[in-house]
Parts: sequence; structure tokens; C-alpha cells
Amino acid sequence: MTLRFGILVFPNVQQLDLTGPYEVLASAKGAEVELIWKDRSPVTSSTRLALNPTVTFDDCPPLDVLCVPGGGGVNALLEDKAVLDFVRQRAAQARYVTSVCSGALVLGAAGLLKGKRATTHWYAHDFLEEFGAVPVDARIAEDGNLITAGGVTSGIDFGLALVARLLGQAEAETVQLSLEYAPAPPFRSGTPAEASPAVLAEAKERLAGSRRVREEMFARWRDARAAAAPTRIHG
Repeated sequence: MTLRFGILVFPNVQQLDLTGPYEVLASAKGAEVELIWKDRSPVTSSTRLALNPTVTFDDCPPLDVLCVPGGGGVNALLEDKAVLDFVRQRAAQARYVTSVCSGALVLGAAGLLKGKRATTHWYAHDFLEEFGAVPVDARIAEDGNLITAGGVTSGIDFGLALVARLLGQAEAETVQLSLEYAPAPPFRSGTPAEASPAVLAEAKERLAGSRRVREEMFARWRDARAAAAPTRIHG
């Protein structure tokens, strides 16, 4: 049985959001992984790694799993009609709809998070409620056929969990061992709760530009909704 996974690739994607789960999924027995974009021109990640789409929105085959990674490039996708239409269309057909890191915001903009438990990168977590999601502080959140992963490296855990769900735990463990995935980081600074105040402040500063754009975007959306709301007449 062939399982076809489709991962959205786009300019300024966080490459590990994509390549982490890509490596896990592509290593599973019977898996085929497509990188999807509007055309087949190479796109550049936020760290200048060139990535080549394998299919386009127009010729993408049926997918068992749709995955949206995150990164600074997500900001442009939140108002990109072609992207949101494609995500909505394929989400309605796929067995599982998934995201890594801030890719969850794209699912939200496509209207796929309402009333759903979801997670994302710690510095984008507060945006989930803007889309009607129920934020979950976890590396992986599952709600029906919706699976969202936390920030960046969570995509590897997510990939293994998805392989286990689709192909069984034995296959997932075989992939894990083949990749020698046994994380033992040299420092305990992988979450805001573990990091020192100085490290947390520095990390926020480095992510501030992308977050500022999102804050301005959400403020504009809130203003537009308020302006469009019916005016209540008091008699």
C-alpha cells in the first residue's frame, strides 16, 4: 500500500519544519512524499536552503496526508487566496490534515481550527484563539483527523507519531532507529519554562520581526470585523 504525503513548501519556510517530518515520512515503508507549491521553481528557506517543489497546486495527486510547515514565510500565506483555497480543498479530501510550528496559523486562516485542539510554536501560541482553536501546550495535539505539532523540532516527533498511526508502532520504531533519533540536548533551554530569562529575551528579540507582522495583521483583521459588524440601534 502506498501512502502519499504532501508537504507545502514556500518562500522563507523554516526548513527543519519541513525536512524533519519529510525525512521521517519518506523513510517509512511504502511512503511517497511530495513538496507542493504554486509552480516548480526552487524556493528558498529562511536560512537560504534551496528547496525544489515536486508538484504544483494544479497537478498535485490525491493525498493521504496534507502537512503545512511554518516559518516567517507563513505571514504571506495567511492572506494568499490561492494557498488557502488549495489547503481547504485538499483538507476536505485527505485522511489527515496536519501542521508543524506556525503552519497551524495557515490551517487557522483556512478555517480549519474552529473548535479544534491545536498547538504551534510557543511564540505563536496566543494567535491560535484568533482562529477559534483550543490551544494545547504540547509537542503534538490531535483532534480527530487534525494533528498539529509544536515548534520546529516537534515535527520529527509528529512524523513518528503519524507513521505509528498509519503503519503501526513497529514501523515507526524502525524509522526512529534507522534515523538514530534519540534526542539528548546538551542544554535544557528547549522551552520558555526551561530557558533562563536572558535566553528567553534574546530568542524573543530574534523572532520579533515576524511576530510584529503577525500582530499588525491580526489587529487589521479585528478592525475589519468590527467595522463590518451590524450597528446596534438603541431606541
